[in-house]
Amino acid sequence: MKLAVVSVAVLLVIVVASPVSARAGGYGDDGDDDTRSWFPLDNLLSLKYYDKICPNFEKIVDTKVKEWTKTDPSLGPALLRLIFHDCGVTGCDASVLLDHEGSERRSPASKTLRGFELIDDIKSEVEKSCPGLVSCADILAAASRDAIFQLKGPYWANAYGRRDSKTSYARDVEKVPSGRRDVTGLLETFQSYGLNVLDLVVLSGAHTIGKAYCGTIQSRLYNFNGSNGTDPSIDAKYADYLRRKCRWASQTVDLDSKTPVIFDNQYYINLMKHEGVLSTDQELLKDSRTAPLVAALALQPSEIFRQQFAVSMMKLVNVGVLTGEDRDGEIRKVCSKSNSGIY
Repeated sequence: MKLAVVSVAVLLVIVVASPVSARAGGYGDDGDDDTRSWFPLDNLLSLKYYDKICPNFEKIVDTKVKEWTKTDPSLGPALLRLIFHDCGVTGCDASVLLDHEGSERRSPASKTLRGFELIDDIKSEVEKSCPGLVSCADILAAASRDAIFQLKGPYWANAYGRRDSKTSYARDVEKVPSGRRDVTGLLETFQSYGLNVLDLVVLSGAHTIGKAYCGTIQSRLYNFNGSNGTDPSIDAKYADYLRRKCRWASQTVDLDSKTPVIFDNQYYINLMKHEGVLSTDQELLKDSRTAPLVAALALQPSEIFRQQFAVSMMKLVNVGVLTGEDRDGEIRKVCSKSNSGIY
């Protein structure tokens, strides 16, 4: 189904009218709490889920994320990618964390995912205070948010009460959008999650941080569509820069070469200059359904992008969750293993 073009004006109305904001403070901030009533959450998820049963949960996550990202700042983008892969397969159920033969984690498409050790460390610490009460899915949702906040990104209120899946299958990983899909394919995937064209463009902005393996873009640089040439949508000087950075497939390149460790709207500015690293990124500027949104986000202050990113993430982390009434869910004792150990 073809989606209607969303105008720049509509984007600004959506963002400015939304009470969700990139808050100045993180854990423990006592500012305006409008986010608690704005988003229509599943009635089995709650923003106060752990207030009584594990009141230190978010503090533990916050402390551990700061500890790990101080040593390795690249874990911020890694955690965001990890939750995208989790939610994009069977929903936000921590299935990506299960580590056994034939699991999502063992899929070739998942071999570059990182952040598992941090999640395990958080789980171990949480179990000391609140044994058997906090799901790995909730930990991943909280940790990815806090990691983005450490990179000057937004902070949003998470609803909790997710349960962990008992199963994980490598074959399901193909559901995650690849770096070679066109906009129509991406939109179809996002619609299947209950997300829309604005969410697609805004969540793609996560590529304002992180890196890509050079092997994923070599065809754009050396043999685009079998032409033995460069993708014409890449700025010529930027293509030269990428070739210098990507002499080997195993090397990495910043997805945003201008401000690679700051969560801002530079990604959209880069797209307007034809400096998108992945083909799926640059395609957003070529499609009439997404190009106006790219232009709007490039022209507006980074705060506008951050606010809308928070809104879209609140929607994403509620995709396909398992809750208290789902027999297929559990609270894992260890994030990499189901409690039964049977797969």
